[in-house]
Amino acid sequence: MSTSAPPPETGTTKDGPAQRSTGDLTRAAMSGWLGTALEFMDFQLYSLAAGLVFGQLFFVGESPALAVVSAMATYAVGYIARPAGAWYFGRLGDRVGRTKVLFITIALMGGATTLIGALPTAHEIGILAPILLVVLRLVQGFGAGAEISGAGVMLAEYAPTKRRGIIASLVALGTNCGTLGASAIWGVLVATLSEEQLLSWGWRIPFLGSAVILLFAVWVRVRLKESPVFEESTHVDDGVALTTDEIRAKAERENDTRMLEALEQNKWRAFVPAFLLRFGQAGNSGILQTYMVSFITVTLAMSASVGTNVVIVSSLCAFLTVPIVGALGDRFGRRRMYQVMSVISLVLIVPTMMAIAGADVPQVFVGYIVMHNVSVMALASLENLTLPELFGSRHRYTATGVIREIAAMVATGLGPVVVAAWVAATTGSWIPIAIMLGIFTVCPLIATFLMPEVAGRDLKDPRNAV
Repeated sequence: MSTSAPPPETGTTKDGPAQRSTGDLTRAAMSGWLGTALEFMDFQLYSLAAGLVFGQLFFVGESPALAVVSAMATYAVGYIARPAGAWYFGRLGDRVGRTKVLFITIALMGGATTLIGALPTAHEIGILAPILLVVLRLVQGFGAGAEISGAGVMLAEYAPTKRRGIIASLVALGTNCGTLGASAIWGVLVATLSEEQLLSWGWRIPFLGSAVILLFAVWVRVRLKESPVFEESTHVDDGVALTTDEIRAKAERENDTRMLEALEQNKWRAFVPAFLLRFGQAGNSGILQTYMVSFITVTLAMSASVGTNVVIVSSLCAFLTVPIVGALGDRFGRRRMYQVMSVISLVLIVPTMMAIAGADVPQVFVGYIVMHNVSVMALASLENLTLPELFGSRHRYTATGVIREIAAMVATGLGPVVVAAWVAATTGSWIPIAIMLGIFTVCPLIATFLMPEVAGRDLKDPRNAV
């Protein structure tokens, strides 16, 4: 059961309450939204460039097919770096505060993306070009690993208790903004430039142009005050977290039972439901947002524009889904909303997949949009707040970041590969997709029976919720 009680809107430190104005909350929300948008824009820019031009620019000594494989491999490198970044910057954020770390992560992430646009190609400096590309990709992934988790933690700790869900959902909206923005930029370039222009200078525009968003995001974060929850936590003194020995001595001296319980608590009990929540949402995302475009285009032999357009339209619909589900999470609780959305998703898997498999354009759009919004975007809206609420104040940033990245790396790494091989083995059947979606969707449902309701939880509580 939960070890917490409903919190006051602000707490008191030795210097008095850490008051935050509406303007402070607006800046925190803008900071989280911008950072997440830039993160997903960076990765989508690279993803599209890897498929369109990087093979010809950085891997010129290889066959065309191998060049594409090499370009995609550098894309994967960024995901390998993300868990390391989540662990390193999460620990730093739990020690010195959220704002300092979020400033570093966005500078690393955005700076690396901008520098990719200034790289000389293999035609100019030979093998050094792909080496530099990999280095920048590692830096980009290292910074991004703690960005979305940090944004979620920051908004959860900033928002009024009864409005956490809808405010933290802005992080999920940032993913849509970044993906749509990157896709739109590349779409315009491909439509307006010749292949020669695209390869000579056009490909640099998206990467160099991302500096505009980076500078705005940095400006917002420079003016952002520290999380009031971090400042008010009993284990923080003058903006720096105490060591474990110092915390124990202070807790014993002040008879702080919550802190003493936190020091003795089994930390892994909260990791299990958190992992299942993230694993399920990330797995559904990998299948629907990564593999399904290939299924529609290759297996169903439909126009490539159908697969790309249905993703764009569904992402636009999510601008309604995400805040609505976030607000419902505030009204009815995270646990109940997870159960409702998971059950709805399970019920809809077969009819939506049958609609998509019919290869009729309107049915494909309806089936995909419904399934994507229910099983991916709705869960993303809940996840960005539920994960921070599950963990105590001492290790919230680290735990949230590491869980997010490890679960996503496993689910989105294996999910599309397994389902692609399974579909191929069954000569294009949609049934393996439905089974995999069912497996991933059951995971958050199971998690709700391993966790208490966390809505309204005191985020200054050093104990995990379970």
